[in-house]
Amino acid sequence: MIEAAMIWNEPNNKSHWDPEIDPGWARFAEMACLAGQAIHSANPRLPRVLGGMSPIDPCFLRNLEERGVLEQVDAVAVHGFPLDWNLWCIDEWPTKLAEIQRATSLPVWVSEVGVSSFGAEEVQAWGVDRTASLLKGRAPRIHWYSLYDLPRAWPATTRHREAEGSSYYRHFYMGLLREDGTPKQALDRFGDHTPAMGICQWFHFEDHRLDEGVAWLKRLNVRHLRTGLSWADSFRPNALAWFDRQMTALQDFDVTVTFCFTPEHLGIMPHHTSAPREPERFAEFCASMIERYAPTVAGTEHPINRVAVA
Repeated sequence: MIEAAMIWNEPNNKSHWDPEIDPGWARFAEMACLAGQAIHSANPRLPRVLGGMSPIDPCFLRNLEERGVLEQVDAVAVHGFPLDWNLWCIDEWPTKLAEIQRATSLPVWVSEVGVSSFGAEEVQAWGVDRTASLLKGRAPRIHWYSLYDLPRAWPATTRHREAEGSSYYRHFYMGLLREDGTPKQALDRFGDHTPAMGICQWFHFEDHRLDEGVAWLKRLNVRHLRTGLSWADSFRPNALAWFDRQMTALQDFDVTVTFCFTPEHLGIMPHHTSAPREPERFAEFCASMIERYAPTVAGTEHPINRVAVA
């Protein structure tokens, strides 16, 4: 069920890791190393992936390499949204990927790529095809973000909000399906590129869209799914019951599970982006989730270097 464990999400993006608390990423590096070791101890066959960089930055990767992080992972990942947030052209995707491939011998995944329908659904539909033509065959995993639009009643996981014009609002229009579950123009286009392209869909705690989402993923012939198990959510009442339900529902997919989000009471500052006071606690959470959902199975194939093809 779980094909890989991802350590954090966008660690070089202040929406997910506070650089004022950890300006040189020394605390992050310590935490990531401990998590990588803990995951390996729980299941030595399970690939470990460094959370996707956003922005794509070889200097950031070299910093983590010098701090020993790349010795504790089996792949690295990048995120890119050139039609919405990044200051580069969509046609630069192969170049951006190559920058990281030159900086490391590890496989490089594209664990989030997407286009919003904020301006026009036609732009998103075109973006699906163009992204597929630029990335298929160049990375072992490509996860499109996302299946669903973010409900407008929920906050986007960002610190920027209205300060950057339409950027905040674009978060709510990244799905192939609208908030009410109805399809956009891009949905059929995406179906033309599976199973080579997977999906990144964050299912929130007790997410009402889980069962319907699984049905859509199967209808689209999605094989590879990226989602998350939140360290912060693990302290909610009935957390394990929800985690069990989520992971059981996703058992027919090859799941990359992302571990992230600091519980407020364990952070240096009370925020999910804060470095934890005790990084060992995050490593313990990662190990416990692997032991629960990805116990060691003799003969399990190591999928890290497979390049998805149509």
